[in-house]
Amino acid sequence: MLSRRTILGSLAVLGVGLATTVAAFAHGGGHGRPAMMKRMVSAMIDEALAPANVTADQRTRIYTARDRAFAALEAQRQTRGTHLQEALALFEADVVDPGRVATFRAQREAEHRRMGDAITEAFTEVHDVLTPAQRKAVADWIRANRPGPRG
Repeated sequence: MLSRRTILGSLAVLGVGLATTVAAFAHGGGHGRPAMMKRMVSAMIDEALAPANVTADQRTRIYTARDRAFAALEAQRQTRGTHLQEALALFEADVVDPGRVATFRAQREAEHRRMGDAITEAFTEVHDVLTPAQRKAVADWIRANRPGPRG
């Protein structure tokens, strides 16, 4: 059975990388920003995998999982402008229609669930591709290199 730390550590490398990408996709910032964030996340994943000595086949499978997660994030980003326009129309209306607001919210929550599901699926696939020793090596790298305050 996996320890909670190993699971959280493995999730962290994928999660931190993908959360960074989510921020780039969600908030835009220029045409090149999502591509730049993908490169940064991919580099972070490569760094985390280096001490695990993954095989070429493992790396290919991990990249496939990563790319599916990126695709889910990109799909959400593509509809961002439409969603903003819908939200502004709801806000500008003379009377707030609770039904339309509830529908809008449910649709956004469903999108977020799909993104979360894609990230969870990628996390599970990466976990299953790596051996216990490799997962420990990745988790150790994350502990040593994670951004933000430590402790």
